[in-house]
Amino acid sequence: MDFGLVLQTDPPASQVISLMKRAERNGFRYGWTFDSAVLWQEPFVIYSQILANTQKLHIGPMVTNPGTRTWEVTASTFATLNDMYGNRTVCGIGRGDSAMRVAGRAPNTLARLGEAIEVIRDLAEGREAVVDGNPLRIPWIKDGRLPVWMAAYGPKALALTGRKADGFILQLADPFLTEWMVKAVRQAATEAGRDPASITICVAAPAYVTADDSAAALAHARDQCRWFGGMVGNHVADLVSRYGEHSGMVPDALTEYIKARQGYDYSHHGRAGNPSTDFVPDEIVDRFCLLGPAEAHIEKLRALRDLGVDQFAVYDMHDARETVIDAYGTHVIPALRD
Repeated sequence: MDFGLVLQTDPPASQVISLMKRAERNGFRYGWTFDSAVLWQEPFVIYSQILANTQKLHIGPMVTNPGTRTWEVTASTFATLNDMYGNRTVCGIGRGDSAMRVAGRAPNTLARLGEAIEVIRDLAEGREAVVDGNPLRIPWIKDGRLPVWMAAYGPKALALTGRKADGFILQLADPFLTEWMVKAVRQAATEAGRDPASITICVAAPAYVTADDSAAALAHARDQCRWFGGMVGNHVADLVSRYGEHSGMVPDALTEYIKARQGYDYSHHGRAGNPSTDFVPDEIVDRFCLLGPAEAHIEKLRALRDLGVDQFAVYDMHDARETVIDAYGTHVIPALRD
């Protein structure tokens, strides 16, 4: 199993770079950041410095979207970084939640997302693609390589992932839901004539390593990670509005907990103490995140690995960022690579 570190690009950028260097020293192979131009600093500027200050770390957004930048700009940006640092980027992409909504726009349609996946990958790897009806090719790209991994929850998005993406990003670590969604992606890949095993499976969720499993330690860990249930709840609310509460299209295990949800304030997006996430119960935090001593993390990650998960990406947005990176490097990553 590979491991990734996920950060927000809060200023100062030097701290983001320092944490990514620390992650690489601890055995992490991927470095991810949020991509929401209003809420945080521009990630692609920071990626250049992360790549310059690491040797093997692969870098990318979790996730970008087809609407914030034109597709040829996105492709050229990735290709430039790859040319400078040796094909060490990966494009995580989705419909666009915070990036689009904060700017007053609706998230992109799945049709637009599916087209963008192919166009961005083709352009970034030096092939011709059609953009807004015009055939384009970036002539200076030589030996470009850009895996495109799609974030998804709902049935149509999961099917699109299986048909077109190189990887699947699932932003929760519940084994039951992971099994359900990985199966849907692989089934879609098979139906599209693709090898389902060729799709990289990446689970991303907060991890908080505690010194023990006391009630006080776990309560603090839950409070530090409760924001994640609210972030996932934004996507779940979209699914409920599209398919209904008990449609059978989405597991009730994913939709039940948002009944008490009352709006969402993006100014606290992805941050511990987010007041918009008080509706998230402890049970959901425990299911969606990895909490407790290192041994508990290892046990849950082994279960996820058995379900076909290739990478676990640690959302490191809490009050113990360095501690978690070091604990994973010392205890968790070696255990999952044995």
